[in-house]
Amino acid sequence: MADPVVEGKKLSRSFGRLALLGTLLVVAGLVGLVYTGVATLTSMLLFGWLLLIGGLVGLLHAIESRGSNYFWLGVVVAALNIAAGVVVLRHPHGTAEALTMFAALLFLTGGVFRLVGSVVVRGPQFGWTLLQGAFGLLLGLLVLFDWPHSSLYVLGLFFSLALLFDGLGLIAIGVGGRRIVSMVSDQQAAGELPDTPTGEDQNRSRS
Repeated sequence: MADPVVEGKKLSRSFGRLALLGTLLVVAGLVGLVYTGVATLTSMLLFGWLLLIGGLVGLLHAIESRGSNYFWLGVVVAALNIAAGVVVLRHPHGTAEALTMFAALLFLTGGVFRLVGSVVVRGPQFGWTLLQGAFGLLLGLLVLFDWPHSSLYVLGLFFSLALLFDGLGLIAIGVGGRRIVSMVSDQQAAGELPDTPTGEDQNRSRS
């Protein structure tokens, strides 16, 4: 049977590593918010490498499963991923412009649909949905009116904010987990938590 003290220390170290990872993500997010242009270029390069590596892995998997019904579909999808990855890596700025335009159109269409839906339905969340639609519409217009210059900072801003919030979430989980493990360990050391009765103890109590 595992020692509770040893297991508690392992859990505490795991939560500590989680908090450390969250701290690194928060620092990276803050640096990205300061240097949004670098963050945009970095996100494009990461996106390109992910497409390229994913395409190569998919191609190897398709070759291993040759003879199946989905062989050519796997080859086509892998080839498209590889081609997209090469294009992104060779033209990161042009890709950033295209993705920024796509994001602006998504914000616009999402904002319009939320505004129209909130006015037509008028449900219990009418005000909140109306506010979300107005915010999405305004954000899409701001990005679109400043395009293509907005492509230099919009994607980097979103990427940095994602790192920042993910890091804060990991820090909260890590710190909270270490606190809970410490509380349980202290209670066990003080003898406040009763031991689970074994089968022999239960038989004695019944007799």
